[in-house]
Amino acid sequence: MSYQRTTQFSSRRASNWSRNQNTTRFTSNVKLGPVTHTVLVALMITVLGLIYLTQATRATSYDYQAQEIDTKIADLSTRQADLEIENARLTALENVKNSSVAKSMTKPASTNYVSE
Repeated sequence: MSYQRTTQFSSRRASNWSRNQNTTRFTSNVKLGPVTHTVLVALMITVLGLIYLTQATRATSYDYQAQEIDTKIADLSTRQADLEIENARLTALENVKNSSVAKSMTKPASTNYVSE
Protein backbone atom coordinates (compact mmCIF):
# COMPACT_ATOMS: atom_id res chain seq x y z
CA MET A 1 0.00 0.00 0.00
CA SER A 2 1.35 3.34 -0.88
CA TYR A 3 0.88 6.60 0.98
CA GLN A 4 -0.66 9.43 -0.95
CA ARG A 5 -0.65 13.05 0.12
CA THR A 6 -4.15 14.60 0.24
CA THR A 7 -3.21 18.13 1.30
CA GLN A 8 -1.21 20.45 -0.86
CA PHE A 9 1.00 22.91 1.05
CA SER A 10 2.18 26.07 -0.59
CA SER A 11 4.74 28.58 0.47
CA ARG A 12 3.63 31.97 1.80
CA ARG A 13 5.76 33.67 -0.74
CA ALA A 14 4.04 31.92 -3.57
CA SER A 15 0.59 33.23 -2.58
CA ASN A 16 -0.58 36.82 -2.61
CA TRP A 17 -1.16 36.84 1.21
CA SER A 18 1.40 38.64 3.30
CA ARG A 19 2.33 38.04 6.91
CA ASN A 20 -0.28 38.55 9.70
CA GLN A 21 -3.31 38.44 7.46
CA ASN A 22 -6.22 36.15 7.98
CA THR A 23 -6.60 33.63 5.23
CA THR A 24 -9.77 32.03 6.55
CA ARG A 25 -13.27 33.44 6.67
CA PHE A 26 -15.64 32.25 9.32
CA THR A 27 -19.30 32.34 8.53
CA SER A 28 -22.03 32.06 11.15
CA ASN A 29 -24.50 29.25 10.89
CA VAL A 30 -27.15 31.37 12.61
CA LYS A 31 -29.14 33.53 10.22
CA LEU A 32 -31.34 36.30 11.63
CA GLY A 33 -34.37 37.54 9.80
CA PRO A 34 -35.56 41.13 9.39
CA VAL A 35 -38.04 40.86 12.27
CA THR A 36 -35.32 39.69 14.64
CA HIS A 37 -33.04 42.53 13.54
CA THR A 38 -35.86 45.03 14.15
CA VAL A 39 -36.51 43.62 17.61
CA LEU A 40 -32.80 43.74 18.50
CA VAL A 41 -32.50 47.36 17.32
CA ALA A 42 -35.61 48.31 19.32
CA LEU A 43 -34.15 46.66 22.43
CA MET A 44 -30.85 48.51 22.01
CA ILE A 45 -32.67 51.83 21.59
CA THR A 46 -34.75 51.08 24.70
CA VAL A 47 -31.65 50.28 26.76
CA LEU A 48 -29.92 53.45 25.58
CA GLY A 49 -33.05 55.46 26.42
CA LEU A 50 -33.14 54.02 29.94
CA ILE A 51 -29.48 54.86 30.45
CA TYR A 52 -30.16 58.42 29.27
CA LEU A 53 -33.13 58.74 31.65
CA THR A 54 -31.11 57.57 34.65
CA GLN A 55 -28.42 60.14 33.87
CA ALA A 56 -31.02 62.90 33.43
CA THR A 57 -32.67 61.94 36.73
CA ARG A 58 -29.35 62.20 38.54
CA ALA A 59 -28.80 65.66 37.08
CA THR A 60 -32.30 66.69 38.17
CA SER A 61 -31.70 65.52 41.73
CA TYR A 62 -28.50 67.56 41.81
CA ASP A 63 -30.51 70.52 40.51
CA TYR A 64 -33.01 70.17 43.39
CA GLN A 65 -30.16 70.04 45.92
CA ALA A 66 -28.53 73.11 44.39
CA GLN A 67 -31.87 74.97 44.43
CA GLU A 68 -32.38 74.08 48.09
CA ILE A 69 -28.90 75.36 48.96
CA ASP A 70 -29.56 78.58 47.01
CA THR A 71 -32.79 79.09 48.97
CA LYS A 72 -30.94 78.63 52.27
CA ILE A 73 -28.27 81.10 51.18
CA ALA A 74 -30.93 83.67 50.25
CA ASP A 75 -32.70 83.22 53.61
CA LEU A 76 -29.46 83.56 55.53
CA SER A 77 -28.50 86.67 53.56
CA THR A 78 -31.87 88.27 54.38
CA ARG A 79 -31.48 87.39 58.05
CA GLN A 80 -27.95 88.81 58.08
CA ALA A 81 -29.20 92.09 56.59
CA ASP A 82 -31.98 92.26 59.22
CA LEU A 83 -29.49 91.65 62.01
CA GLU A 84 -27.15 94.34 60.66
CA ILE A 85 -30.04 96.85 60.63
CA GLU A 86 -31.09 95.91 64.18
CA ASN A 87 -27.49 96.14 65.38
CA ALA A 88 -27.15 99.62 63.86
CA ARG A 89 -30.45 100.72 65.44
CA LEU A 90 -29.54 99.42 68.90
CA THR A 91 -26.05 100.88 68.69
CA ALA A 92 -27.44 104.27 67.66
CA LEU A 93 -29.93 104.33 70.58
CA GLU A 94 -27.19 103.41 73.00
CA ASN A 95 -24.95 106.17 71.64
CA VAL A 96 -27.72 108.76 71.88
CA LYS A 97 -28.60 107.70 75.43
CA ASN A 98 -24.98 107.99 76.56
CA SER A 99 -24.22 111.25 74.73
CA SER A 100 -23.44 114.46 76.62
CA VAL A 101 -26.51 116.21 75.14
CA ALA A 102 -28.86 113.53 76.47
CA LYS A 103 -27.24 113.67 79.91
CA SER A 104 -27.71 117.43 80.17
CA MET A 105 -31.47 117.23 79.43
CA THR A 106 -33.97 117.39 82.27
CA LYS A 107 -37.43 115.94 82.65
CA PRO A 108 -40.35 118.40 82.52
CA ALA A 109 -42.30 119.03 85.73
CA SER A 110 -45.69 118.75 84.05
CA THR A 111 -46.98 117.80 80.63
CA ASN A 112 -50.13 119.24 79.01
CA TYR A 113 -51.87 117.80 75.96
CA VAL A 114 -54.12 119.79 73.63
CA SER A 115 -57.40 118.16 72.71
CA GLU A 116 -59.57 119.17 69.80
